[in-house]
This record gives sequence, C-alpha cells and structure tokens, in this order.
Amino acid sequence: MTISAALPAAETVIDWSAALTRAAIHGGIAVGVAIALHFVIFAAATRATRFSASEVGDLVFARLRRPVLFLMVAVAISVAAEGNALIAKAWHIAGRFVEPALFGWVLFTLVKAFAAALEARTAAYEDEMAARSRRTRIAIFSRTAGFVIVFITVALVLFGIPAVRSIGTTLLASAGVISLAFGVAAQPALKSLIAGIQIAITEPIRIGDFVVVEGENGRVEDIRLSYVVIRTADERRVIVPTAKFLDGSFQNWTRAGGGINGSVVLPIKPGHPIQPMREAYEALLAANPDWDKRTGSLQVAEVQVGSVELKLVMSAAGPTALARLRPAMREAMLEWLRENMPHALCDQA
Repeated sequence: MTISAALPAAETVIDWSAALTRAAIHGGIAVGVAIALHFVIFAAATRATRFSASEVGDLVFARLRRPVLFLMVAVAISVAAEGNALIAKAWHIAGRFVEPALFGWVLFTLVKAFAAALEARTAAYEDEMAARSRRTRIAIFSRTAGFVIVFITVALVLFGIPAVRSIGTTLLASAGVISLAFGVAAQPALKSLIAGIQIAITEPIRIGDFVVVEGENGRVEDIRLSYVVIRTADERRVIVPTAKFLDGSFQNWTRAGGGINGSVVLPIKPGHPIQPMREAYEALLAANPDWDKRTGSLQVAEVQVGSVELKLVMSAAGPTALARLRPAMREAMLEWLRENMPHALCDQA
C-alpha cells in the first residue's frame, strides 16, 4: 500500500473542513444567542427584584444563574442540532448524559434556593418555637426533595448508557425479585428517609431544641435524613441516627417552649435558719439577668445526719442562659454564706 493511497483525497478533506466549519458556526451562533438571552433574562429579573422589599428573589436568581446558563446553552445546541447533521451526531451521544444532568442540577438548585429563601424569612418570626419548627421542616423536606432529584438524575444518566439500559431492561423483566432485592438493600436508607419525614411532620425534635440522648445533652444543631447533629456545651458534635429518635426514648427540654428549669443542690450544716438564706437567694436571683422570672425558690430537698441539702430552683429562657445561671447562683450563694453564715458551710460544699 502506498502512502498516497492511505491519505484521504483532497475533496474529502475539503468536505470535512467545510462540515466542521458549518458546525462550528452554527454551534457558536446558538451558544452566543443562549448566552445573550440568559444575560437579558437575568438582568431584567435582577432589576425587577430591586423593587421588591423581599430578598427572596435575589437569593433564588443568584443561585440559579449558573445552572440555568448551562441549561440554556445545552438547549441551544440541541436546537442547532436540528439543522446540522454533524452537531446532531455529536449531540446524540453527549445529550443523553448532559440533558438529564443539567435538568437535575437546575431542579436541585431551585429546591435549595427556595429552602434558603424560606429559611431566611424565618428570622422575622417573633415566636421562637414557630421559627424553629419552620426551619426544621424546611431543612428536612428540602433535603428529601434533593435526595429524590439526585437519585432520579443519576438513574436517567445511567440509563443513557446503552449497556446499562439493556441490563436494566433485562432486570426489570424480573420485577418481583428486583423489588425484593432492592427493598432489602435499601432498607436502611429508606428507614432513615421515612424517619426524617416523620420528624418533620410530628416534630419530636426541632433545630435548636435542647435534648438528652444516651447521657449526652446539647442543642440540636442540624437534622439530616440519616442523622442528627447535637452540639454539646463543650462544643463537641454528637452524631445520632435519625431513626433513634423514633425507636427509642430521649429527653427534650424545650419541646413545649416557655423556657427551661434547672436546680443546684447546696449542702449546709443543720441547725441554721433557712429563711435568711431563702431571702438572700431570691435577691441574688432577681439581680441576675439570665433569670426569666418564671421559677425561683429555695427548697429543703433532703435532711441527712450532719447535713441539710438545699435545692436552688431557677429558670431561664433557654439552655445557654441556664448554663450560665446555675454556676453563677451556686457561686453567689457560697459567697453569701461565707460572708454571713460561715459556720453553715459543710466541708464538702
């Protein structure tokens, strides 16, 4: 075989060059029109949102700008493929992956943008309980929708591969076996998903609640589909499976709202008057800004040989305020006893 026979003819090269040039021109025009149209649409939308007092529009458009741009470019290339065979041939291969991926990206971004916008509006709520309840539902439902969108998008992209599509068609012929296998394999994920939806509806916990689970206490920082993040007082993060809040028992100190109660036990020696201590405690409690004035009393909790246990009952608006109030009142009462009744202090106090 000679070298000249292996090379394509000059006419063929010219035809290829002309076809590539036409495809590049058509594709470039389509992409340019898509970019220009995207700029005009979002410029008009941004200007329209300036006349609105709400920041929801700005937040949504800011997040949608990039995925919508890529989607419009893909649509423009798809339209250009109708009039150019070379673009159509290339887009037939790439489009089956690109189109579902871009549509999924846009839907996922749209859900997250609206969730962020709705969550931002909860800052204006005067009722803290209603705000935390709304934030919890927004977080769970948006993540559930995002999970479904990602799952369907990945499935559509995979089914764009001919080999995967043929395998999927063969497997779907045995629907009973596949359903059983899928149910067994996906049981943990489905259980977590259902548990997350149940928490959003029944609200045994909300973002911001103060809970006690397996001896660990802290505030609910985040609720995911499969786990809940609890932030403790020493800034540790305890990860608890979502299903545990439905299958087991736990304490929720802020479930009903209206503040939180706490107490401090103070042992003293018997034989000393209680009323002066009660009056001193009430005066010290009233002077502390963390006390919410709901509950405040000094009670004799227990009497033992050689000691009397005084229970200092107090209340605060939330766990953080109570965490400051309890040690402050313990210290204040010990200082008052040291100055006014030093003989009343027990050795262990």
